[in-house]
Amino acid sequence: MENLSFGELGLSEEIMSAVAEMGFVTATPIQSQSIPAAISGRDILGQAQTGTGKTAAYGLPLLEKINPSLKQPQAIVLCPTRELAVQVAEELKKFSKNIRGLNIVAVFGGDSMERQLKELRRGAQVIVATPGRLMDHLGRRSFNTDHINTTVLDEADEMLNMGFAEDIAEIFDQMPEERQTLLFSATMSTPILAMTKKYLKDPFHVKIAKNEVTANSIAQYYFTVKGNQKIEVMARLIELHDLKLMLVFCNTKRQVDDLVSQLQLSGLEAEGIHGDLKQSQRTNVMAKFRSSAVNILVATDVAARGIDVSNVDAVFNFDIPMDTEYYVHRIGRTGRAGKSGMSFSFVTSREMSKLKEIERYTKSTIERGKVPTEKEINTVRRQRFAGRLKEEIEKGNLEKYTEVVSQLAKEGMEITDIAAALVRMNLGEMRQLDELETGFIGGDEPRFANTKMTRLFISIGKQQRVSKGDILGAIAGETGLKGRMIGEIEVLEKFSYVEIPDNEVRRVIRIMDKNTIKGKRVNLEIAR
Repeated sequence: MENLSFGELGLSEEIMSAVAEMGFVTATPIQSQSIPAAISGRDILGQAQTGTGKTAAYGLPLLEKINPSLKQPQAIVLCPTRELAVQVAEELKKFSKNIRGLNIVAVFGGDSMERQLKELRRGAQVIVATPGRLMDHLGRRSFNTDHINTTVLDEADEMLNMGFAEDIAEIFDQMPEERQTLLFSATMSTPILAMTKKYLKDPFHVKIAKNEVTANSIAQYYFTVKGNQKIEVMARLIELHDLKLMLVFCNTKRQVDDLVSQLQLSGLEAEGIHGDLKQSQRTNVMAKFRSSAVNILVATDVAARGIDVSNVDAVFNFDIPMDTEYYVHRIGRTGRAGKSGMSFSFVTSREMSKLKEIERYTKSTIERGKVPTEKEINTVRRQRFAGRLKEEIEKGNLEKYTEVVSQLAKEGMEITDIAAALVRMNLGEMRQLDELETGFIGGDEPRFANTKMTRLFISIGKQQRVSKGDILGAIAGETGLKGRMIGEIEVLEKFSYVEIPDNEVRRVIRIMDKNTIKGKRVNLEIAR
């Protein structure tokens, strides 16, 4: 089916103007198929992954049915996670910004019950909720369900995986018999089909193929690198492509913490999100990321459920996902709303078969990427600086600054020398990348790839709650050794190992013998 323009979907003037302001012109496949059917009143069974535009696919028809003058709940959207509930509510608010008197409220666990009660009493027409917290409000009789005409199950498969089947059944028991139900799921498992049969009436089935999910707007690359080279490759790609906002995926919570520590030590604005964080911490991290106060968000696949930030420039698969379907979920978080996006996957030689499996699954080709050379990065820096310089000149009003130049010229200095000195000051003397701690020496190989390393034993491990980041930070901080020069770190139950360049071993042992790691005195010696 050909994708329709939003003007062909039968949307009201208020919603259409908001959609246009958001820059949307052509609907995605799931929007083109779902919206007209939903507006006509059909129940919808949508099979689609994250990143296909399903929020608008159910959100726009839902909003079309709302009566703003009726200060009662008229639609409920169920989401598996707090993050997704918040994101969906924000999207719906954007779509309905021109509808006066419409109130949308997100309710979820870990948030103030009093605040939620206050917002519901103000007259919320749309409630976006996680099942557990919605059950709490239904138990308290926080709102009236008599006027609810639309119910939505977003990421239904994930809600079942999280054990919400009984909660969903109880919630639907309290909904009016006559209502429209829209169910969206990445998979059509037997439990999902059973749920469909139970809650939907003669649904219109929309299925988006996997190869439509990994859209042409996402350029996909992979890089064959060793574990201790990944951060260096990542730093280069960020600079080459001038990336502003990035999502980085790891397979475990510990890897998230370790990577965040290493990125922060490297001077990058990074924060992590995983299941062990309190809700207040998660909310704070996401607020920083959405406002670009933090431009690198490191996450596990489970914690990333519901993270839907529209202007993500690139996704880094720091670890290849254990489940091929996660790859689709990950990269679908860039290249949104018709914008271009990029994904970079780091693989070891042993993981190439997994990469091929992902290509078969997604019916797409992931190109082999080339690590940018020192010369390429310096060229890009010069070009960007020259562009900014031209813009500044075109702005004019430079008179008060020319006085300084004129004075230096009177003292016998050449204009070209003055200009060159200013360029050098602004570009950090065009330092080589190895001076910028990126660890490269030209070409594609990290500096320490050809440096002989010695493995040191450290008398501290998981039992003392030490992480790779703790070890890296302590050694780099106390010895002045560049973080990029420290090799593989392995944290075991009672002790750890770290690789140090041969010529730094004695100095590192001598200094660390007088210092601590995470407040504990440790013994460092050459591993046997």
